[in-house]
Amino acid sequence: MQVYKTKGFARFARRERIEEDALCEAVLRAERGLVNADLGGEVIKQRVPRPGQGRSGGYRTIVFYRTETRAVFVDGFAKSDQDNIDDDDLERLRELATEFLGYNASDVEQLVEAGAWIEVKCDDEEVRKPDRAGRT
Repeated sequence: MQVYKTKGFARFARRERIEEDALCEAVLRAERGLVNADLGGEVIKQRVPRPGQGRSGGYRTIVFYRTETRAVFVDGFAKSDQDNIDDDDLERLRELATEFLGYNASDVEQLVEAGAWIEVKCDDEEVRKPDRAGRT
């Protein structure tokens, strides 16, 4: 599983002190089928905790997500800062998800080299570790 954050999301995460481990945990939950909201078109909303707190009072993240392939964190916000995503924005997010998740390895490498995407270092074993029921 490849995990990335866009440059804009990276600024948000740095400002809010969101650790990469929290992003990896969000992807791990998605891999287990624990998605906070499936917005369709490979766009999901996942919660990540505020530093020192739980997920319920934390941040919402918008992730372009394709099972066992790639996750790209593209937006983040506090629940109190943003209402629901309107239909026009959601349609645009779905179009971008198709584009971002369709990039080949060379495209992704160029985005990383240009600084547009930052790789999130997740331990592959961590992303695939079994849950309490023994599922991966």
